[in-house]
Amino acid sequence: MSNLVVHVIDVESGNLQSLINSIEYLGYKVQLIKTAQDPELNKAERLILPGVGNYGHFVDNLFSRGFEQPLKQYIASGKPIMGICVGLQAMFAGSIESPQSSGLNYISDMKLSRFDDSEKPVPEIGWNSCMENENGFFYGLDPFKRYYFVHSYAALLNERIETHLTKDEGWKLAKARYGSEEFIAAMWRDNIFATQFHPEKSGKAGLAVIDNFLKQRHPKLPDYTEDEKELLGNDYSNYGLTRRIIACLDVRSNDQGDLVVTKGDQYDVREKDSNNDVRNLGKPVQLAEKYYLQGADEITFLNITSFRDCPLKDTPMLQVLKNAAKTIFVPLTVGGGIKDIVDTDGTMIPALEVASLYFRSGADKVSIGTDAVFAAEKFYELGGRGDGTSPIETISKAYGAQAVVISVDPKRVYVDSPNDTKNKTFKTELPDSNGRTWCWYQCTIKGGRETRDLGVWELTRACAALGAGEILLNCIDKDGSNSGYDLELIKHAKEAVKIPVIASSGAGLPQHFEEAFTSTGADACLGAGMFHREEYTVNDVKEYLLRHGLKVRMDNE
Repeated sequence: MSNLVVHVIDVESGNLQSLINSIEYLGYKVQLIKTAQDPELNKAERLILPGVGNYGHFVDNLFSRGFEQPLKQYIASGKPIMGICVGLQAMFAGSIESPQSSGLNYISDMKLSRFDDSEKPVPEIGWNSCMENENGFFYGLDPFKRYYFVHSYAALLNERIETHLTKDEGWKLAKARYGSEEFIAAMWRDNIFATQFHPEKSGKAGLAVIDNFLKQRHPKLPDYTEDEKELLGNDYSNYGLTRRIIACLDVRSNDQGDLVVTKGDQYDVREKDSNNDVRNLGKPVQLAEKYYLQGADEITFLNITSFRDCPLKDTPMLQVLKNAAKTIFVPLTVGGGIKDIVDTDGTMIPALEVASLYFRSGADKVSIGTDAVFAAEKFYELGGRGDGTSPIETISKAYGAQAVVISVDPKRVYVDSPNDTKNKTFKTELPDSNGRTWCWYQCTIKGGRETRDLGVWELTRACAALGAGEILLNCIDKDGSNSGYDLELIKHAKEAVKIPVIASSGAGLPQHFEEAFTSTGADACLGAGMFHREEYTVNDVKEYLLRHGLKVRMDNE
């Protein structure tokens, strides 16, 4: 254990627990600084400024708590500081995301811009690489490693801006490319270092960057062979991102009261025997860590039953997240119960506060299901707008669109013609037993137990407009089938929205992942049962994708 204490600015913006865990994992002590008057700020030798979500929410909080001048004094002292994500963006003059909010202005008069979503999904969510350059890299950044990005706004570059920053202002830049747009992935000048990506969520590669900053070293890059460069290099066939593989764990209490990972067939998780108990596939934290070590790019925990008899602060899923985040350094998503709730003592707790508890426990994203359907219905009732009260709106306003995932549980419905429903239909290549070729996807709520007169097309478009950043697209018809994803459903959703879509339900073979990526443009693929039953590992899937020409992140050696 090092004697160095790493000080972290905490203005309650996103998941700091994972950053704390990563620093402690590397052998350092962590001290949070919550107020500008904290005497610890004067003692700091290494300072980290992490930020997540909305630019204005972060910098306004930073300034209203009096941090502006102490931060500038710290930087003027020459002691090292590292900004992460919005912590990098705060170094700029401002962002068009929040025009009224000013940054620290260490990059003179430059503002952040939004990615162009006409050619690619926005936000950028996934694993990108830094572009090779002739000037070398800093703090061990490696163009043949992958780092986790999750953002809609960036410091976009062109030749004039890059020349000004590097020649006139003395910044060293690591660039990344998303689609056709180049942006600053990391920057360094004197004692200021900042990354747009999340090193604490970038596996071993990200931990190395944090460790190099804390040790203030710039190690030489490995001598890669030409074959290794070909294997690990970015071909930009997927906008610059690797194909993202997500391991999903459905978590609930069994009849003995133990918290277990389970898996259903069309959402039925009971064993088909005389005991009829909940199918027990293992313990949540241990399984999650196993999938992380196998190379999973993200882990999703879905609480498929509510914990009705305990206070919110004691919800078992919070402890699952806290324990998982200690050793898993990729993004964690949690779903189930993210809504306005009445606690066991009768206290009304808004969804934003519920989500905040999960973020503080180690979650990076929250998944909203039933309440997303209710929010979409209200959106259309109000003529195509929100009223600011839905969980989607309140959480995304505080933490950013990338923190809100919409979990969709649809069923296919056949009709004689498009006139038979108000929801958007399409002509399928898989007619039903009556020969009907027109169908739509009906949304369900409460774990598939109830249907609503709302289609996937309508739901996803409404939720994207309300501020959601990603769609987790399940399929009740395919759940537990191991027959492959519903490719028509994925295409349908991809045509509806410009935010990323995760394919879920039905994967049983590695080639099912390839089919979804190549034939639908899915932004990520999620697997569950095939991993739980140990028929295939996450690494098996990735090696299959590599053999078929699809880039994946390989960080599990």
